[in-house]
Amino acid sequence: MGIETNEFDFENRIMNTGYNATEDSDADASLRPKRLDEYIGQEKVKENLKIYIEAAKLRNDPLDHVLLYGPPGLGKTTLSNIIASEMGVNIRITSGPAIEKQGDLAAILTNLNEGDVLFIDEIHRLSRSIEEILYPAMEDYALDIIIGKGPAARSIRIDLPRFTLIGATTRAGQMTTPLRDRFGVILKLELYTPEELASIVRRNAGILEMQITDDGAIEIASRSRGTPRIANRLLKRVRDFAQVKGDGAINSDIANYALNRLEIDALGLDNVDRRMLETIIKFYDGGPVGLETLAATVGEEAVTLEDMYEPYLMQIGFLNRTPRGRCVTRMAYEHLGLPYRASIPSQEEQLKLFDDIPPKS
Repeated sequence: MGIETNEFDFENRIMNTGYNATEDSDADASLRPKRLDEYIGQEKVKENLKIYIEAAKLRNDPLDHVLLYGPPGLGKTTLSNIIASEMGVNIRITSGPAIEKQGDLAAILTNLNEGDVLFIDEIHRLSRSIEEILYPAMEDYALDIIIGKGPAARSIRIDLPRFTLIGATTRAGQMTTPLRDRFGVILKLELYTPEELASIVRRNAGILEMQITDDGAIEIASRSRGTPRIANRLLKRVRDFAQVKGDGAINSDIANYALNRLEIDALGLDNVDRRMLETIIKFYDGGPVGLETLAATVGEEAVTLEDMYEPYLMQIGFLNRTPRGRCVTRMAYEHLGLPYRASIPSQEEQLKLFDDIPPKS
């Protein structure tokens, strides 16, 4: 499939699409590890990546295309920058929604150098027409460009430098099979343990020149929902309380005080999490209740509840999804200090209902 464009438009897109990682002005850039040895957690992913990178270097080849998937905030962008650093190449960063036209992608691809890394965040949001341009680029390192329209149109084939595409997504299941199958390395990032998050908190506290005790780091880590991004955010907010309400150092007491002020409980639940659970319990007898109905009652968008809050509540066993809707579990009742009331009959109770039905005469 060719890309229809004109010469001026094509050159203009080449000059203005995409950006280099060195231009990233993210305020948290200083907290990001630069090498695999500095990256905390995801041990299986790191061990395999080290082998893939070392093998690619020995062959003097670019790293095979990599797909990173998992919940948001686990370090997919950070890991992509580390891969480029370990390979000794540049990285260009874009996202699926930002690539609106085929010419946008063509401009980025033709601007890469040999061995460079192209990182596409939220790759599952690429349009089908854009994906079809990626297929030959990933397999054959080539682009077919159609310049002009009508009788004056002409086709040219552009050879691309060998590059590594790194795709990141929070919804791997929404990717098309042809695109997913073209990635040679597929890695899933898991939620972090409190101990791993505590190590991240201590490391970043040192970078921010903050004094923090081990119990203070654990207090922050245990309320971070297994996510480094949340841990870093909470660390900065606890730092504010430590400087204003304390002596500047973070210990378990000041961390507990700050996080309670932020309405984040011991398991990392915030007021929206608790409001969701309490709404299901008090208004709908523990469920089941449909997502749209729950969203209207809580006052949040359905997609916000589904993407931001439900995954963690399900992971810790507080919420169940059933064909009839969402149900709160016994563990959630106990955490909220509410008397438990079963919302769905147990399997034994359902079987007993059948036993009570008199046989037909």
